[in-house]
Amino acid sequence: MKKLKEFFIPFSGLKLGKHEFDYAINNTFFESFGYQEFNGVNLKVSAILNKMNNMMELELKSHGEVNVDCDVTGEPFEQPITAHLDLVIKFGEEFNDENDEILILPHGEHQFDISQYVYEMLVLAIPPKKVHPGVIDGTLQSEVLDKLDELQPKEEKKESENTDPRWDDLKKLLTEK
Repeated sequence: MKKLKEFFIPFSGLKLGKHEFDYAINNTFFESFGYQEFNGVNLKVSAILNKMNNMMELELKSHGEVNVDCDVTGEPFEQPITAHLDLVIKFGEEFNDENDEILILPHGEHQFDISQYVYEMLVLAIPPKKVHPGVIDGTLQSEVLDKLDELQPKEEKKESENTDPRWDDLKKLLTEK
């Protein structure tokens, strides 16, 4: 992973109160982490740092779209993304980022890197199964969907003369409740 200097927030010179930092995220951001699952990326990230006397609060918000391949058909589509992350930054003896919601910086530190938090927030905002909206509403025409329909098991027609009437009476008892 290559260090991204624009994601370093120098907090030592900031006054107490809220400060906003805006970022435009594209493919090069994810490539620096070795993540190559997206065809295209167009995301906006807003970082609001609330500096207090003895600690800081960081609120990360993101919205935009990523171009991904559908898990069903392989067709590319734009997946809308919204994400949110809250982080508390405290000062202590040594650096500690083991907790997902608390970052401990050593005393005397003057800046911190938010790129890892932005990366994790965005990757976790992607749904585990990416399905093209055209597959869901039935408007997508694809050879893959045609083949899946062709290979789908056909429902067997139940013939009433082959069933045992005693079982039919028992099934009625289950459905009468």
